[in-house]
Amino acid sequence: MSPLQLINFQYLCEKKLKKEWFENWFDSSYYPILYKNRDVQEAEGFINRLFDKLQLPAQQKILDIACGEGRFAYQMAKRGHKVTGIDLSKNRIEIAKELVSDEVDLEFQVHDMRLPYYTQYFDYAFNFFTSFGYFKNMRDTQSAVRTMFQSLKKGGVLIIDYFNAPLVIKELISEEKIQRNNLTFEIFKKVEDKEIIKEIMVNDPVNGKHYFEERVSAFELNDFLEMFTKKQDFKFVKAYGNYNLSDYDRNNSPRLIMKFKK
Repeated sequence: MSPLQLINFQYLCEKKLKKEWFENWFDSSYYPILYKNRDVQEAEGFINRLFDKLQLPAQQKILDIACGEGRFAYQMAKRGHKVTGIDLSKNRIEIAKELVSDEVDLEFQVHDMRLPYYTQYFDYAFNFFTSFGYFKNMRDTQSAVRTMFQSLKKGGVLIIDYFNAPLVIKELISEEKIQRNNLTFEIFKKVEDKEIIKEIMVNDPVNGKHYFEERVSAFELNDFLEMFTKKQDFKFVKAYGNYNLSDYDRNNSPRLIMKFKK
């Protein structure tokens, strides 16, 4: 191998091994510490209200897309449904597997939502807590939408829980400092190229400083309608504006929770 070929090979290897922001951040030990306020009671309350609204029949096959540590998936399985949780993060899935027991029909798998999964298998699919809009290009984003569509049976229902971008941008706090245990998180937020960017500096007295970031597309309702109903054959049913499932208000709602049907 010539010196030039060696340089090109090393460059390609480094490029291949370079992780995207969500792989670095979600797999880190600091991520669950910063967001430790996301608890079981919060998930249980939202699932109770959501399932009351949806009126799910018994023993549905449910897909939890980007399930994280499985707090929503577990609550759904407790209600007698067969639930599969998928997530790109191996570390989060390993933690989620601790929720599996003989008392619930629950499984977890490492899987990238951009790649095909089960076809026409699930009755319901859920994507909770702004676990979407992470990708650099729309081709990847649309691949995720296609996977959601293909995984559902005809007549299946998809719920997307996203932040309400206009309100997030209006109320954006550019800098804040958060203490968690012996850690200090310095957080800087900005809006750039239709992305809401959060830069996170972790000051760890034992392991030094670490840098992470979050980059989430500032999608609005019309963007979702374009992706899900025009570029994919979902039917839009309803939008809710908070975890109490009140009607969506673009200017005031903290969440954008959408129901689509295949």
